[in-house]
Amino acid sequence: MQYYDEIKEYIEGQGVAGREQIQQLFPDADLAELLPAMEENADVLLTRKRKYASLAQMDYVKGQLEIKRGGFGFVRDEKNGDVFIGASQLGGAFDGEMVLAKIVKTGGRNREGKVVRALSALPYRVTGTFEKSAKAAFVVCDNGTTPDVYIPRQGGNGAKNGQKVLLSITKRAIGSQAPEGKIEEVLGYPGQPGVDILSVARGFGLYAGFPEAVQKEADALGETVLKEDLKGRELLYDKRIFTIDGEHSKDFDDAVSIERAQNGNAILGVHIADVSHYVRKGTALDKEALARGTSVYLLDRVVPMLPEQLSNGLCSLNEGVVRLALSCFMEITPEGRVVSHRIGKTAIKSCHRLTYGQVNRMLEENDQELIAQYSDIIEDLRQMQELAQNMRALRFQKGSIDFEVGEAEIELNKAGKPVRIALREHRTAERLIEEFMVTCNNTVAEIFAQAELPFIYRIHETPDEERIRELSIFLSNFGYRLPAGEKLRSKTVQTVLEKSKGTSAENIINRVTLRSLKKARYSTENAGHFGLASGAYSHFTSPIRRYPDLAAHRVITDYIEGTMDYQRLEQLEKELVQISKHSSERERNAIDAERQVDAMKKAEYMQQFIGKSFDAVVSGVANTAIFVELENTVEGVIPLSEIRSDYFVYFKELYCVLGERTKKRINLGDKVKVKAKSADVEHARVEFSLVSFPREERKEKSTEQKQKAGRKRNGRRNQNRRHQ
Repeated sequence: MQYYDEIKEYIEGQGVAGREQIQQLFPDADLAELLPAMEENADVLLTRKRKYASLAQMDYVKGQLEIKRGGFGFVRDEKNGDVFIGASQLGGAFDGEMVLAKIVKTGGRNREGKVVRALSALPYRVTGTFEKSAKAAFVVCDNGTTPDVYIPRQGGNGAKNGQKVLLSITKRAIGSQAPEGKIEEVLGYPGQPGVDILSVARGFGLYAGFPEAVQKEADALGETVLKEDLKGRELLYDKRIFTIDGEHSKDFDDAVSIERAQNGNAILGVHIADVSHYVRKGTALDKEALARGTSVYLLDRVVPMLPEQLSNGLCSLNEGVVRLALSCFMEITPEGRVVSHRIGKTAIKSCHRLTYGQVNRMLEENDQELIAQYSDIIEDLRQMQELAQNMRALRFQKGSIDFEVGEAEIELNKAGKPVRIALREHRTAERLIEEFMVTCNNTVAEIFAQAELPFIYRIHETPDEERIRELSIFLSNFGYRLPAGEKLRSKTVQTVLEKSKGTSAENIINRVTLRSLKKARYSTENAGHFGLASGAYSHFTSPIRRYPDLAAHRVITDYIEGTMDYQRLEQLEKELVQISKHSSERERNAIDAERQVDAMKKAEYMQQFIGKSFDAVVSGVANTAIFVELENTVEGVIPLSEIRSDYFVYFKELYCVLGERTKKRINLGDKVKVKAKSADVEHARVEFSLVSFPREERKEKSTEQKQKAGRKRNGRRNQNRRHQ
């Protein structure tokens, strides 16, 4: 609505304003429509004197409610600090909902409140277990934060006792009355193949199927590129263009090519599927893609952003078929520096579908059989390998941070049971494609930042002072220092990570440093990318599975075709703000769902190892427990109360716990021996017991320092001999 944001900002600045006062300042505004809408959205409050006040003026806060398993919750307020909400003050609101809360107690940033209104509309969907007795039926919710929900007789939808269900809550709790709902979908019995992952998917609002209108639009697009689609495009059928992806990948949205320029530089081509040609703005396809925001990968299944006809078919750069693309050509020096670039609308025909494994066997193991099979592109691959290595070295020289954090690869059998968990390999081929995509995303973002046109950026802001202070304290426990009183630079972080490589603390330093940084997000404001040491960064290379990439493609196409008039620019600015915010939220939802599935399957995998001992690293410390991680990335908890030998006290700033009697100390990053005690699949929790305490860190550090000093002395002796 026109003037909505301006009036809201004015009232926030004034504190309180009358209707006539607002009308005088905004004479063209339709206050009869605007002011009731602002009240309904809880952006302003109407006072007893019929004036309009800001939330802060009236001691209210609006935000997302996060409920903990203990029953209490917090209203998230980044600006002024979160507001604590007691279990009896939730007002019938559920976890994740937007609420309006009244502040009832203040103490600096420590504020308490009560929910006066849930702003999210019902139904509220949650998964759980159906339980029926002779007297009543209820659903026990999986999330641990929603109370048991009463199911009237007509709302059971044929569910049987003990089955997992998707529940729609249609009535909030009032006083002592339970919330009420109906069964929307019966998922199956626990233990049946796939029911566990399906329950997680539904709990996060994820559905693989598409509405009928969306499916019809996808079907109508056909399976092949039409002649009229090729108008105004460069036809690149004669170029050696190929894809490199995972073994089980089916959607190929990026392909690469390389040529040698006369001056010795490389012309790297990154060719991205032109999804925007088919998914037109405002269509049912587009609206559904925006609503989903991203594809979600849940081990043995994908919840795609686009229907299969597009994601695996018409928009996928499949081998040997004509496909539409946006191609970014970058001229790159042998040292890895991009010196020129251009983007064009193209049509390509991929000559090969390669896997990471195949490329690794050719480039790392010199597999002669594969080299003969791909003799037409083997030299291209070798050039790409050398170029990517130089590009990567240059990027890290500029300060880009390389987090070597182990990522789990979980293998399931046909019954959906985990049979293997190991660290995912990240070798030559994976790094090669990563480097080319990062450089391409960088290049595209810089074009639009310099042109000062509306665009959607992937930003990663500098961490705040408190996070830097905590990180500095943590690193000091390992003998590393961050410069005091200076703005943190990514180069400084990278230097610390480089120094820790090869030490026992390397993995935990990587993890804690990563947690200390802000989360990357989408924005129309170019704030740069701290982790990549980049002044401008975007997501352009995955439009099949990420909506921001698709939105970027539309802007790029308008730019190429010269259709960026003033009206379009104004419209774009507003659209991209909403897309950025929504896409960041959907990305977070996808990440949480993927992590939940991984954690659940890790717990299921560990059930076979109860009573077995493992080497582990202390990955977290808290006032009630320590957390440990095995080499295969399985993480679990050791409650401090279960360590019988002593009473342990938590020291937050030292990242350790200390025994009161024995003075034994357990630090973050320590190596310990543990025994698997229990594995709860439903709550994705693995519990260990401590078998042996770590060696004292100072002894290990002292030995390392002595060895280092010895190497230095030997180095000086050798140097002196050479000079003599």
